[in-house]
Amino acid sequence: MFLPDSVQKAIDAFSRLPGIGNKTAQRLVFYLLRQDKITSEHIGQAILELKEKINFCPDCQNISDNGQCKICADSSRDKTIICVVEEPLDIMALEKAGYYQGLYHVLQGSLSPVDGIGPDDLNIKELLDRLHKKSGVKEIILATNPTTEGEATALYIHRLVEPLGITITRIARGIPFGGDIEYADEMTLKKALEGRKEY
Repeated sequence: MFLPDSVQKAIDAFSRLPGIGNKTAQRLVFYLLRQDKITSEHIGQAILELKEKINFCPDCQNISDNGQCKICADSSRDKTIICVVEEPLDIMALEKAGYYQGLYHVLQGSLSPVDGIGPDDLNIKELLDRLHKKSGVKEIILATNPTTEGEATALYIHRLVEPLGITITRIARGIPFGGDIEYADEMTLKKALEGRKEY
């Protein structure tokens, strides 16, 4: 099928997004073609602003639009507990459950030697620096995804944090092995946090 270069380029760009196949990318592009120019400009501007205005919290590595994220800046949060997650989406899921009131640390991924992702590619050093600087932390909750990579990451962090004398817990198995935290419902997440055990 012959398509103008700009249309094919847009389809190729959308199809690189996770969960978007070629057919969905085509539907998105043709939807945008039917919209007025202002709608496309708003979408384009929103995407540009993601790269221009969003950065990472210097404390927890979560996304932020100005320095410290809203969770780290919240004085009502329990600063003695840090929940270690893989992605900012995991924080969104845990916050939606409404049970956890501590702080977070975002690794920005998990260990995956097959994909060439090692400890230096994650925010593990930042976590250790944070634990050395803030002596009031009493518990680390390892809330990496229950996948092979997530388990390997949790074990690796456990070995590094254990000598610091901080209690290390792992979220309970309310989340199925092979699943992602971001897709779990609120009750599953609540039970996973309530049922955590020392690691």
